[in-house]
Amino acid sequence: MRRFRYVVADVFTDIPFAGNQVAVFTDARDLDTPTMQALAREMNYSESVFVLPATVEDADVRIRIFTPSVELPFAGHPTLGTAFVLAGPLSKIVIRLETLAGVVPVTLEREGPKIVFGRMEQPIPTWEAVADPQPILAALGVERSGLPVERYELGPGHVYFELGSADAVAALEPDVAALTRATEDGVGVNCFARDGERWKTRMFAPNSGVVEDPATGSAAGPLAIHLARHGRIAFGEQIEIKQGAEIGRPSTLYATVEGDGDRIDRVEVGGSAVVLARGEFAF
Repeated sequence: MRRFRYVVADVFTDIPFAGNQVAVFTDARDLDTPTMQALAREMNYSESVFVLPATVEDADVRIRIFTPSVELPFAGHPTLGTAFVLAGPLSKIVIRLETLAGVVPVTLEREGPKIVFGRMEQPIPTWEAVADPQPILAALGVERSGLPVERYELGPGHVYFELGSADAVAALEPDVAALTRATEDGVGVNCFARDGERWKTRMFAPNSGVVEDPATGSAAGPLAIHLARHGRIAFGEQIEIKQGAEIGRPSTLYATVEGDGDRIDRVEVGGSAVVLARGEFAF
């Protein structure tokens, strides 16, 4: 019988039972890909992470990230959550995680021995206009987007729709079957609106096994790019993002993008996390 230990963290929150859950399997050397996928499906969180020895010199460890149905090259809350889980025992201020999208450094802030905040430097995405957003708009029940509908790609793909108000975002009731048909390549659909000094978002990715995500770190960086490129915010301005309230998992994310026009120099996404539970599978 083999035993595989995991740690559960709630990410993009500083209190338990909020944010986005992730299971981090801290030693996955004896797991093959089908078993990793089966464990992720068994956990049934938005993502589960499997930690392996690094294969490049500038990384501390390698991670593989799975939703209940697919493997992702990169995802935000699993990367940040893994940093919180591993950096304590490793006594790291900066931990460098090798993903399929490249090495992601995460800088951690501490109060005494406790890690209280982390900032990850995300891969810089590519982007392009969505040729025909109407099938997604129809599935969302939305007439139009206030900004051009564009797709950003950094491992997972995300498309963005600006709604008129935070209340309009909160009121969304997508047709999940229609949205599934409209996003067959697994792209995440992000709806957002300004909410005072903050930005409210919701993200739907039914083809990745995630009908609605409580907190989407991989979408936060591109959202900041989208807002800066189209003049909604200034480059270098940190935005605060609220997500997940509609599914009972309120989350807070922070994102900053540095650059000018279509030149992006750096993307940083930050937040807190709470290590909540430990367990093991034996089979």
